[in-house]
Amino acid sequence: SKSFFALVDPGTCFAGSLLELALAADRVYMLADDDGKVAMAVSPLNAGAFPMSHGLTRLQARFQRDPAQVEKVLATSGPIPTEQANALGLVTMAPDEIDWEDDVRIAIEERVSLSPDALTGMEASLRFPGTESADAKIFARLSAWQNWIFQRPNAVGPEGALTKYGQPDRPHFAWTRC
Repeated sequence: SKSFFALVDPGTCFAGSLLELALAADRVYMLADDDGKVAMAVSPLNAGAFPMSHGLTRLQARFQRDPAQVEKVLATSGPIPTEQANALGLVTMAPDEIDWEDDVRIAIEERVSLSPDALTGMEASLRFPGTESADAKIFARLSAWQNWIFQRPNAVGPEGALTKYGQPDRPHFAWTRC
């Protein structure tokens, strides 16, 4: 499992099937611009051509608490500028040009500072939200937590997080990820 950020800025194309990549990302950063050069777009493909393993579309999984929002997003035609994409809930953050590089850098540094094994579990849980099917349980829960997190040296090794829990010194992680 790897961290996956979608960076929507001039020259990128997140429309239709490529919007699915942004919707599958852990976070979506979209540059706020006044000249409308940055946009994303939905198409009929986003209405169900690529369902996730539990049968939901990525939009349905994203807006599970507000199903009406899926229809609002799908009813949007043409390019969706940053301000509208942010209002629709399609982006995690919409920094302006002044803050863009710092916000992206901080997000990456934040991820790098976390235990790689904990990230495996967290990201798997984020990628398979919603109704759990047998596939979702296997890919999002069992494989990540049982096979990676609780049995790995980063958790139970001599310098692992569980071993060091409650002690004054911090764990030391092996930063390699599978």
